[in-house]
Amino acid sequence: MTYVVTDNCIRCKYTDCVEVCPVDCFYEGENMLVIHPDECIDCGVCEPECPAEAIKPDTEPGLESWIKLNGDYAKTWPNLTTRRDPLPEAKEFDGVTDKLKDHFSPEPGQGD
Repeated sequence: MTYVVTDNCIRCKYTDCVEVCPVDCFYEGENMLVIHPDECIDCGVCEPECPAEAIKPDTEPGLESWIKLNGDYAKTWPNLTTRRDPLPEAKEFDGVTDKLKDHFSPEPGQGD
């Protein structure tokens, strides 16, 4: 099992999870984070830290596309190991559904 970042991270990008990760397995896109599935040690400390509740165990049903997205972008986006402020529109977009189609950016973030 590993953990996966899902839809609600898009245009929120809270980084509370990054700060507690003992293995630095978060990677930063322009408007969301992903978890590298080969680096995650399944400790679960990130899940309760996410204010947007966007982190889920990969054993939950229906997450196949998110598992793939996390794995693919973790290979190309830069590593992020320090906490930053969320995106300015985070509160507005927290809870908005189906953000992947209209709001996801494949562009990398800054990383460390």
